[in-house]
Amino acid sequence: MKTAVIERIRQSPTLLRVVPFAVFVVLTYGQGKFGVTSIFWMYLLKTVVGVAMLRVVWPWISELRWKVSWEAIVAGVGVFAIWVGLDSLYPNLNNLIGDFLCPVLGRVGLASLCPSEASSPAWNPHAAFGQGSILAWFFIAVRLLGSSLVVPPLEEAFYRSFLYRYVIDQDFDRVSLGAFRWKAFLLTSLFFGFAHNEWLAAILCAFTYQGLVIWRKRLGDAMVAHAITNCLLALWVATRGAWQFW
Repeated sequence: MKTAVIERIRQSPTLLRVVPFAVFVVLTYGQGKFGVTSIFWMYLLKTVVGVAMLRVVWPWISELRWKVSWEAIVAGVGVFAIWVGLDSLYPNLNNLIGDFLCPVLGRVGLASLCPSEASSPAWNPHAAFGQGSILAWFFIAVRLLGSSLVVPPLEEAFYRSFLYRYVIDQDFDRVSLGAFRWKAFLLTSLFFGFAHNEWLAAILCAFTYQGLVIWRKRLGDAMVAHAITNCLLALWVATRGAWQFW
């Protein structure tokens, strides 16, 4: 980043939390848009960019600090169990869109807007680079590290530090991390939930992480819980071949 841009971001509590997340989302959208294997190379790119952005904003977001606690460990393991345990019990977001929205779009001549399997390739590096290949395991390691160490601080800074408090008061920096408001709690959780294909598990996940922040009055426990959940999920995917979670 150019020095002037970095300084502008550093001077704004909002930009500090929103810009890294927004850049990460844009790069996520690019996965698979430049050929089948770009789904993996773009993940590598967004992980590297995510690390760079965290290095820029970390000193300026005081609550962005890892905090290990028994509550964080229990929450992280519990959310992982919910994520995996609920998988076959409800339709995921892609299925909901396919079953309800796509027929409507088709009737008005907008069927091309519907997602398809071809446009959303499975995140399975063994299928793309060869079963057990070095490149396949490399991208699995990238995904494990990226989802465990980069995604948690980026998402928690946006959802729990910024968005939740912004819903309460646009001057969000005045709002304590321990403040509880039903409207902010539900809206932030729904926003987080429907940003994931496993929307129901994600909403329950958001309830848990937000509750942890409110209870402990700090962000670090939720970051640790988020990291534990994602790490366990990555290990589950890699060892069980449950690629639908990725």
